[in-house]
Amino acid sequence: MNDRTRRIAHLDMDAFYASVELLRYPELRGKPVVIGGGRNATPKILADGTRRFARLRDYVGRGVVTTSTYEARAFGVFSAMGMMKAAQLAPDAILLPTDFESYRRYSRLFKDAVGAFTDQMEDRGIDEIYIDLTAVTGESRELGDRIKAAVRQATSLTCSIAIAPNKLLAKIGSELDKPDGLTVLTMADLESRIWPLAAKKINGIGPRATERLAGIGIATVGELAAADPGLLQEHFGRTYAEWFARVARGIDDRPIVVASEPKSMSRETTFERDMHVNRDRVTLTPALTRLCERVADDLQRKGYGGRTVGLKIKFADFRIVTRDLSLPEAVTDAAAIRRAAGECLKRVPLDRRIRLIGVRIGSLERTSDSTSAVSPAQHELPFDR
Repeated sequence: MNDRTRRIAHLDMDAFYASVELLRYPELRGKPVVIGGGRNATPKILADGTRRFARLRDYVGRGVVTTSTYEARAFGVFSAMGMMKAAQLAPDAILLPTDFESYRRYSRLFKDAVGAFTDQMEDRGIDEIYIDLTAVTGESRELGDRIKAAVRQATSLTCSIAIAPNKLLAKIGSELDKPDGLTVLTMADLESRIWPLAAKKINGIGPRATERLAGIGIATVGELAAADPGLLQEHFGRTYAEWFARVARGIDDRPIVVASEPKSMSRETTFERDMHVNRDRVTLTPALTRLCERVADDLQRKGYGGRTVGLKIKFADFRIVTRDLSLPEAVTDAAAIRRAAGECLKRVPLDRRIRLIGVRIGSLERTSDSTSAVSPAQHELPFDR
């Protein structure tokens, strides 16, 4: 089946964690809110029954932003940013603690709502899924509206959906009309809607690749599509040059992966600039901790534990170093994963600036009989993220 007959949707919940919190605290709607504080950020109930919320300016520590409302993003506050930096940008923003139990519950609700339309879903995390709508009856826009309405009815939350010929275009499209967006793309829309976008909008082209592309005069998807193949191969090698050529033309034949047993689970982050091991410790340390928390959340949500903890570091020169630590028993909690990652870190020569860090859990074991224990294979696009 080619892209002309496929119909793939990408559904992304809008500012998911923050939106769940706004259901709990509706008085915060329309205000800049940052999620990621500890228990000290729990709102206080005053004598008159009103709530007093913590402010970002009062935060002290090395935590990172889990997510933020669109109002906070307008100040430049985004997920994975150091909390202290965020406090400089939006000192008056409301600070709330994370509540992963609630986020997991709402995640199950929205996925169950989509499941009423089709079981051809690929779980991409707590707040996003791919859906194969090829065999589902209905015109694309009408079907998208129905799915969005079902999600809202089940959760009182909004989502953004793009329906396109493949996963690549659906992923890009779901960001075009956020929040509460519905985008329908065909291959005929490639030149008008996709090519004018920045090349970094393609999932798989991260900050470092964006910088290197800019260095050879390529800033947009259209410029990437028109680039000389020899030039791309000279700077990125044959494999990546061929991949660039395909994705810039909207070509992607990856299938929807409904369910398979995962061999490992991992999270990684690419920094906006190369990090100095000592001077940027205030950013590196909480970033590593946050990755461990996200992997732990993935494990718990999907019903797995792991006996091997791995650390990945990509340096500024693109050299990659990995270290693993085998544990006597499977772990699921963030603290245990963070300790093991710390032991791995001690075995890495930190003599250069750091571009990317990642945490991986392998040797997985089932810890729950829940259906959520079945996880999709995570086939990532191949370049830096």
